[in-house]
Amino acid sequence: MLKVGTEAPAFIATSTKGPVDLKNYLGKNHIVLIFYPGDDTPVCTKQLCAIQDNYASIEQTDTVVFGVNPGEMGKKQSFAERFGYGFPLIVDSDESIRSAYDVGKIFGLFFQQRIVYIIGKDKKIMYAKKGNPPVSELLSVIAQHS
Repeated sequence: MLKVGTEAPAFIATSTKGPVDLKNYLGKNHIVLIFYPGDDTPVCTKQLCAIQDNYASIEQTDTVVFGVNPGEMGKKQSFAERFGYGFPLIVDSDESIRSAYDVGKIFGLFFQQRIVYIIGKDKKIMYAKKGNPPVSELLSVIAQHS
């Protein structure tokens, strides 16, 4: 896991909302990167639905959200449509984004870890936490750095 204060690696990827070039957001917005193990799994669904339920509040803080895992686009697209996610789910098929952000593997290398990063407008990691932190905690961190 990258440490707070580390400069966030840029990447270009495909997503459920089209191409994403992180350079278009670095230095301009706060960025929440949610590395989650699998599309359409119970905990991942709960985590991303909590983000969606608070998405209007998140957007008001000049923050963009991206979900990231190596799953294939078809499953990711149906998952996003089924729950109405307003934020992109990124396909990391070669796992280069996971590697750049030092996100490990769990369960015998089958799934990536669940890690949430918040990148500040200074392009540095300002928050890094394993697990499924409450959205209120994410909003609090963003508010402290706005």
